[in-house]
Amino acid sequence: MLLSGMRHMPSMKLLVIFFAICMATTTFANDKINPIIRPHYDYYASTDQFVGLIDSAVVRTQNELIEILGDSLHYRPKIYIENNLTNFRSRIGSAVPDWGAAVALPYKQMIVIKSPAFFRLGKSLDELIRHEYTHLALEDRLNHAKPPRWLDEGLAMYTAFEWGWASNITLSQAVVFGATVPLREIEKMNRFPEGQARTAYAQSYMAVKYLLEQYGDESFNMLLDNIKNRQSIDDALMAAVGSDYDDFEKEYISYLKTRFNLFTIFIDMSYLWLFLAVVVIVGFFLRYRKKKKKYEEWDEDEKYHSTDFDYGDPDNPEQVDDEDKPWA
Repeated sequence: MLLSGMRHMPSMKLLVIFFAICMATTTFANDKINPIIRPHYDYYASTDQFVGLIDSAVVRTQNELIEILGDSLHYRPKIYIENNLTNFRSRIGSAVPDWGAAVALPYKQMIVIKSPAFFRLGKSLDELIRHEYTHLALEDRLNHAKPPRWLDEGLAMYTAFEWGWASNITLSQAVVFGATVPLREIEKMNRFPEGQARTAYAQSYMAVKYLLEQYGDESFNMLLDNIKNRQSIDDALMAAVGSDYDDFEKEYISYLKTRFNLFTIFIDMSYLWLFLAVVVIVGFFLRYRKKKKKYEEWDEDEKYHSTDFDYGDPDNPEQVDDEDKPWA
Protein backbone atom coordinates (compact mmCIF):
# COMPACT_ATOMS: atom_id res chain seq x y z
CA MET A 1 0.00 0.00 0.00
CA LEU A 2 2.87 2.38 0.80
CA LEU A 3 4.54 1.80 -2.55
CA SER A 4 1.23 2.16 -4.35
CA GLY A 5 0.59 5.47 -2.64
CA MET A 6 4.07 6.72 -3.38
CA ARG A 7 3.58 6.24 -7.11
CA HIS A 8 1.11 9.09 -7.03
CA MET A 9 3.30 11.48 -5.05
CA PRO A 10 4.83 14.39 -6.95
CA SER A 11 8.45 13.85 -7.89
CA MET A 12 9.55 16.82 -5.77
CA LYS A 13 8.20 15.22 -2.60
CA LEU A 14 10.01 12.00 -3.46
CA LEU A 15 13.24 13.93 -3.82
CA VAL A 16 12.73 15.59 -0.42
CA ILE A 17 12.10 12.22 1.24
CA PHE A 18 15.14 10.70 -0.48
CA PHE A 19 17.32 13.58 0.65
CA ALA A 20 16.06 13.31 4.24
CA ILE A 21 16.81 9.57 4.29
CA CYS A 22 20.32 10.19 2.97
CA MET A 23 20.95 12.85 5.62
CA ALA A 24 19.66 10.57 8.37
CA THR A 25 21.99 7.77 7.30
CA THR A 26 25.06 10.02 7.08
CA THR A 27 24.51 12.29 10.09
CA PHE A 28 25.81 9.81 12.60
CA ALA A 29 28.06 7.83 10.28
CA ASN A 30 30.92 7.96 12.77
CA ASP A 31 28.75 6.31 15.43
CA LYS A 32 28.89 3.13 13.35
CA ILE A 33 32.68 3.27 13.20
CA ASN A 34 34.44 1.29 15.87
CA PRO A 35 36.59 3.69 17.89
CA ILE A 36 40.35 3.40 17.88
CA ILE A 37 41.23 3.02 21.55
CA ARG A 38 44.27 5.08 22.48
CA PRO A 39 45.97 5.33 25.90
CA HIS A 40 44.39 8.72 26.70
CA TYR A 41 41.31 9.01 24.45
CA ASP A 42 38.96 7.20 22.05
CA TYR A 43 39.22 8.21 18.40
CA TYR A 44 36.22 8.30 16.03
CA ALA A 45 36.80 9.10 12.35
CA SER A 46 36.52 7.60 8.88
CA THR A 47 40.32 7.46 8.66
CA ASP A 48 43.16 6.87 11.12
CA GLN A 49 45.44 9.42 9.45
CA PHE A 50 45.26 11.88 12.38
CA VAL A 51 45.89 9.42 15.23
CA GLY A 52 49.64 10.02 15.58
CA LEU A 53 49.28 13.80 15.61
CA ILE A 54 46.46 13.66 18.19
CA ASP A 55 48.49 11.29 20.38
CA SER A 56 51.31 13.82 20.52
CA ALA A 57 48.99 16.80 21.14
CA VAL A 58 47.10 15.11 23.98
CA VAL A 59 50.23 13.90 25.78
CA ARG A 60 51.93 17.30 25.60
CA THR A 61 48.79 19.07 26.82
CA GLN A 62 48.42 16.66 29.71
CA ASN A 63 52.01 17.27 30.80
CA GLU A 64 51.49 21.03 30.62
CA LEU A 65 48.21 20.94 32.56
CA ILE A 66 49.51 18.61 35.27
CA GLU A 67 51.92 21.39 36.26
CA ILE A 68 49.43 24.25 35.94
CA LEU A 69 46.38 22.57 37.48
CA GLY A 70 48.18 20.40 40.02
CA ASP A 71 46.04 17.51 38.86
CA SER A 72 46.88 13.94 37.81
CA LEU A 73 44.62 14.30 34.75
CA HIS A 74 43.27 10.79 34.33
CA TYR A 75 40.82 12.26 31.83
CA ARG A 76 39.70 10.28 28.80
CA PRO A 77 37.62 12.09 26.13
CA LYS A 78 36.09 10.89 22.89
CA ILE A 79 37.51 12.72 19.87
CA TYR A 80 35.44 12.95 16.67
CA ILE A 81 36.82 14.15 13.34
CA GLU A 82 33.89 15.07 11.07
CA ASN A 83 34.13 15.20 7.28
CA ASN A 84 31.10 17.39 6.56
CA LEU A 85 29.29 20.34 8.10
CA THR A 86 26.01 18.48 8.65
CA ASN A 87 27.70 15.79 10.73
CA PHE A 88 29.65 18.41 12.65
CA ARG A 89 26.56 20.42 13.58
CA SER A 90 24.49 17.34 14.36
CA ARG A 91 27.21 15.98 16.58
CA ILE A 92 27.53 19.09 18.74
CA GLY A 93 23.77 19.67 18.87
CA SER A 94 24.09 23.42 19.36
CA ALA A 95 24.67 26.60 17.40
CA VAL A 96 28.26 27.48 16.68
CA PRO A 97 29.57 30.53 14.78
CA ASP A 98 30.63 30.04 11.17
CA TRP A 99 34.27 30.60 12.13
CA GLY A 100 34.16 27.76 14.68
CA ALA A 101 36.35 24.79 13.75
CA ALA A 102 36.15 22.68 16.92
CA VAL A 103 33.94 22.28 19.96
CA ALA A 104 34.48 20.77 23.41
CA LEU A 105 31.40 19.25 25.07
CA PRO A 106 32.35 18.60 28.72
CA TYR A 107 28.98 17.10 29.67
CA LYS A 108 29.50 14.47 26.94
CA GLN A 109 33.25 14.18 27.56
CA MET A 110 33.68 14.82 23.82
CA ILE A 111 35.70 16.90 21.35
CA VAL A 112 34.31 17.42 17.84
CA ILE A 113 36.55 18.85 15.12
CA LYS A 114 36.07 19.58 11.43
CA SER A 115 38.43 17.40 9.42
CA PRO A 116 41.53 19.22 8.14
CA ALA A 117 41.21 17.06 5.01
CA PHE A 118 37.91 18.75 4.08
CA PHE A 119 37.95 22.19 5.76
CA ARG A 120 40.29 25.15 5.95
CA LEU A 121 40.40 25.47 9.72
CA GLY A 122 42.62 28.51 10.18
CA LYS A 123 44.56 26.64 12.88
CA SER A 124 46.55 23.45 12.99
CA LEU A 125 44.93 20.26 14.24
CA ASP A 126 47.56 20.21 17.01
CA GLU A 127 46.40 23.62 18.29
CA LEU A 128 42.73 22.65 18.10
CA ILE A 129 43.24 19.41 20.03
CA ARG A 130 45.32 21.12 22.73
CA HIS A 131 42.78 23.94 23.03
CA GLU A 132 39.68 21.74 23.26
CA TYR A 133 41.31 19.15 25.52
CA THR A 134 42.13 21.95 27.97
CA HIS A 135 38.46 22.95 28.11
CA LEU A 136 37.51 19.41 29.09
CA ALA A 137 40.33 19.01 31.62
CA LEU A 138 39.54 22.36 33.26
CA GLU A 139 35.85 21.54 33.64
CA ASP A 140 36.81 18.18 35.15
CA ARG A 141 39.21 19.97 37.52
CA LEU A 142 36.35 22.30 38.58
CA ASN A 143 33.90 19.40 39.04
CA HIS A 144 31.68 20.98 36.35
CA ALA A 145 31.50 24.39 38.01
CA LYS A 146 31.39 27.07 35.32
CA PRO A 147 34.48 29.32 35.12
CA PRO A 148 34.36 32.78 33.51
CA ARG A 149 34.64 32.48 29.74
CA TRP A 150 37.88 34.48 29.61
CA LEU A 151 39.48 32.10 32.10
CA ASP A 152 38.29 29.04 30.18
CA GLU A 153 39.39 30.34 26.76
CA GLY A 154 42.55 31.97 28.04
CA LEU A 155 43.87 28.79 29.65
CA ALA A 156 43.01 26.79 26.51
CA MET A 157 44.96 29.26 24.36
CA TYR A 158 47.83 29.33 26.85
CA THR A 159 48.36 25.56 26.78
CA ALA A 160 47.92 25.47 22.99
CA PHE A 161 50.57 28.22 22.55
CA GLU A 162 48.07 30.20 20.47
CA TRP A 163 49.87 33.49 20.33
CA GLY A 164 51.65 35.04 17.42
CA TRP A 165 52.28 38.16 15.43
CA ALA A 166 48.60 38.49 14.39
CA SER A 167 47.42 38.27 18.02
CA ASN A 168 49.95 40.93 18.98
CA ILE A 169 48.65 43.30 16.31
CA THR A 170 45.01 42.57 17.24
CA LEU A 171 45.49 43.39 20.91
CA SER A 172 47.76 46.37 20.25
CA GLN A 173 45.08 47.94 18.04
CA ALA A 174 42.34 47.19 20.57
CA VAL A 175 44.27 48.81 23.42
CA VAL A 176 45.42 51.86 21.43
CA PHE A 177 41.98 52.58 19.94
CA GLY A 178 40.00 51.78 23.09
CA ALA A 179 38.32 48.70 21.61
CA THR A 180 39.07 46.19 24.38
CA VAL A 181 36.19 43.95 25.47
CA PRO A 182 35.18 44.01 29.17
CA LEU A 183 35.92 40.64 30.76
CA ARG A 184 32.27 40.13 31.66
CA GLU A 185 31.25 40.74 28.03
CA ILE A 186 33.48 37.89 26.84
CA GLU A 187 30.74 35.54 28.09
CA LYS A 188 28.87 36.48 24.88
CA MET A 189 31.78 35.58 22.60
CA ASN A 190 29.77 33.15 20.45
CA ARG A 191 27.65 36.08 19.28
CA PHE A 192 30.64 38.25 18.40
CA PRO A 193 31.67 38.90 14.79
CA GLU A 194 35.00 37.32 13.91
CA GLY A 195 37.08 40.46 14.42
CA GLN A 196 35.71 41.16 17.90
CA ALA A 197 36.05 37.47 18.76
CA ARG A 198 39.77 37.63 17.87
CA THR A 199 40.16 40.54 20.30
CA ALA A 200 38.27 38.67 23.03
CA TYR A 201 40.43 35.57 22.56
CA ALA A 202 43.62 37.64 22.67
CA GLN A 203 42.48 39.38 25.85
CA SER A 204 41.57 36.04 27.44
CA TYR A 205 45.02 34.66 26.72
CA MET A 206 46.74 37.70 28.22
CA ALA A 207 44.47 37.67 31.31
CA VAL A 208 45.47 34.07 32.12
CA LYS A 209 49.12 34.77 31.29
CA TYR A 210 49.00 37.78 33.62
CA LEU A 211 47.44 35.73 36.42
CA LEU A 212 50.02 32.96 36.13
CA GLU A 213 53.04 35.23 35.80
CA GLN A 214 51.99 37.86 38.35
CA TYR A 215 50.51 35.59 41.04
CA GLY A 216 51.86 32.10 40.25
CA ASP A 217 50.38 28.61 40.00
CA GLU A 218 49.45 28.47 43.69
CA SER A 219 47.17 31.53 43.54
CA PHE A 220 45.80 30.36 40.20
CA ASN A 221 44.81 27.03 41.72
CA MET A 222 43.35 28.77 44.76
CA LEU A 223 41.13 30.67 42.31
CA LEU A 224 40.11 27.39 40.65
CA ASP A 225 39.39 25.77 44.03
CA ASN A 226 37.16 28.68 45.00
CA ILE A 227 35.26 28.41 41.73
CA LYS A 228 34.99 24.65 42.25
CA ASN A 229 33.43 25.35 45.66
CA ARG A 230 30.81 27.51 43.89
CA GLN A 231 32.04 30.83 45.23
CA SER A 232 31.21 33.92 43.21
CA ILE A 233 33.95 35.15 40.91
CA ASP A 234 34.29 38.28 43.10
CA ASP A 235 34.92 36.19 46.22
CA ALA A 236 37.11 33.70 44.34
CA LEU A 237 39.37 36.44 42.97
CA MET A 238 39.50 38.28 46.30
CA ALA A 239 40.68 35.16 48.11
CA ALA A 240 43.21 34.26 45.41
CA VAL A 241 44.72 37.61 44.36
CA GLY A 242 43.32 40.18 46.80
CA SER A 243 41.11 41.98 44.25
CA ASP A 244 37.44 41.67 43.32
CA TYR A 245 36.35 41.36 39.68
CA ASP A 246 36.28 45.10 38.92
CA ASP A 247 39.61 45.85 40.61
CA PHE A 248 41.27 42.89 38.93
CA GLU A 249 40.05 44.09 35.54
CA LYS A 250 41.41 47.61 36.17
CA GLU A 251 44.73 46.10 37.18
CA TYR A 252 44.76 43.87 34.11
CA ILE A 253 43.83 46.67 31.67
CA SER A 254 46.59 48.82 33.17
CA TYR A 255 49.01 45.96 32.45
CA LEU A 256 47.76 45.75 28.85
CA LYS A 257 48.39 49.47 28.35
CA THR A 258 52.00 49.08 29.40
CA ARG A 259 52.44 46.00 27.22
CA PHE A 260 50.59 47.13 24.07
CA ASN A 261 50.81 50.63 22.60
CA LEU A 262 51.64 52.61 19.46
CA PHE A 263 55.25 51.53 19.69
CA THR A 264 54.31 47.82 19.60
CA ILE A 265 52.08 48.48 16.57
CA PHE A 266 54.99 50.25 14.88
CA ILE A 267 57.36 47.38 15.68
CA ASP A 268 54.86 44.79 14.45
CA MET A 269 54.25 46.73 11.23
CA SER A 270 58.02 47.06 10.78
CA TYR A 271 58.24 43.28 10.89
CA LEU A 272 55.44 43.14 8.33
CA TRP A 273 57.26 45.49 5.94
CA LEU A 274 60.51 43.63 6.50
CA PHE A 275 58.74 40.37 5.67
CA LEU A 276 57.22 41.87 2.50
CA ALA A 277 60.65 43.24 1.50
CA VAL A 278 62.18 39.79 1.92
CA VAL A 279 59.37 38.30 -0.19
CA VAL A 280 60.04 40.83 -2.98
CA ILE A 281 63.81 40.24 -2.87
CA VAL A 282 63.42 36.48 -2.93
CA GLY A 283 60.92 36.77 -5.80
CA PHE A 284 63.31 38.98 -7.78
CA PHE A 285 66.19 36.55 -7.15
CA LEU A 286 64.15 33.53 -8.26
CA ARG A 287 62.99 35.36 -11.39
CA TYR A 288 66.57 36.42 -12.20
CA ARG A 289 67.81 32.86 -11.71
CA LYS A 290 65.05 31.54 -13.97
CA LYS A 291 65.97 34.02 -16.71
CA LYS A 292 69.69 33.27 -16.33
CA LYS A 293 69.00 29.56 -16.68
CA LYS A 294 66.95 30.23 -19.82
CA TYR A 295 69.76 32.29 -21.37
CA GLU A 296 72.24 29.52 -20.61
CA GLU A 297 69.95 27.03 -22.33
CA TRP A 298 69.80 29.27 -25.40
CA ASP A 299 73.61 29.64 -25.46
CA GLU A 300 73.98 25.87 -25.24
CA ASP A 301 71.46 25.39 -28.03
CA GLU A 302 73.27 27.82 -30.34
CA LYS A 303 76.43 25.69 -30.21
CA TYR A 304 74.68 23.19 -32.46
CA HIS A 305 73.41 25.71 -35.03
CA SER A 306 75.39 27.56 -37.71
CA THR A 307 75.88 31.23 -37.14
CA ASP A 308 77.99 31.74 -40.32
CA PHE A 309 75.68 34.08 -42.15
CA ASP A 310 75.25 37.78 -42.77
CA TYR A 311 72.05 39.73 -42.46
CA GLY A 312 73.18 41.86 -45.42
CA ASP A 313 72.74 45.54 -46.06
CA PRO A 314 69.16 46.62 -45.27
CA ASP A 315 69.58 49.64 -47.62
CA ASN A 316 70.49 47.43 -50.61
CA PRO A 317 68.56 44.21 -50.28
CA GLU A 318 69.22 41.26 -52.56
CA GLN A 319 67.31 41.10 -55.85
CA VAL A 320 64.96 38.16 -55.52
CA ASP A 321 64.18 38.16 -59.26
CA ASP A 322 67.74 37.19 -60.26
CA GLU A 323 67.66 33.48 -61.18
CA ASP A 324 71.47 33.23 -60.99
CA LYS A 325 71.37 33.90 -57.25
CA PRO A 326 70.65 30.63 -55.43
CA TRP A 327 69.42 32.41 -52.36
CA ALA A 328 66.77 34.30 -54.33
